[in-house]
Amino acid sequence: MQQTDKELNSYFCHETSVVDEGAKIGEGTRIWHFSHILKGTYIGRGCNIGQNVMVGPDVRIGDNVKIQNNVSLYKGITLEDGVFCGPSCVFTNVYNPRSFIRRMDELRPTLVKRGATIGANATVICGKTIGRYALIGAGSVVTHDVPDYALYYGNPGRLKGWVCECGVKLDFEGKNARCGTCGNEYTKTDKGVYNAKEKG
Repeated sequence: MQQTDKELNSYFCHETSVVDEGAKIGEGTRIWHFSHILKGTYIGRGCNIGQNVMVGPDVRIGDNVKIQNNVSLYKGITLEDGVFCGPSCVFTNVYNPRSFIRRMDELRPTLVKRGATIGANATVICGKTIGRYALIGAGSVVTHDVPDYALYYGNPGRLKGWVCECGVKLDFEGKNARCGTCGNEYTKTDKGVYNAKEKG
């Protein structure tokens, strides 16, 4: 994820948005209306940052991430490559905030791994990890770690099944499943679900 000086100046930022000095933005990234990228934040290549989005300070976002309108990403949050954040989804970074007690030294980091999707209006409680290619349903509240390929929804959120890397729900016959859309094959074990490509 290292950048050249040329790449640091080859992104689009709408005139109503602000990118603070010290933020680094990758080539081909687009930042739309009324958004604010704070200092120390890294945003990778080919990302799309929607309207009224706040990122930072010191947030790390990978390549090809899509953040829809009205999302705030606070210090302590990391989004890996290919993550999708639906409109108005919510992240926290302090577990028990009080306006009259400063707790910024008690931040709990949140990690959203490669390819995961977070649905519109979902809330992710700080200190959790959302696994690779997991799918969080709209309006869900994430209060626990979410495994790779999990279909997870509800309030509080619960594991409801498994999804393919392409986002389609998997139907397991015993321990095995094959995606009817893209053909990827999966195996279910006591430790979770694995893509056959990963185990090969």
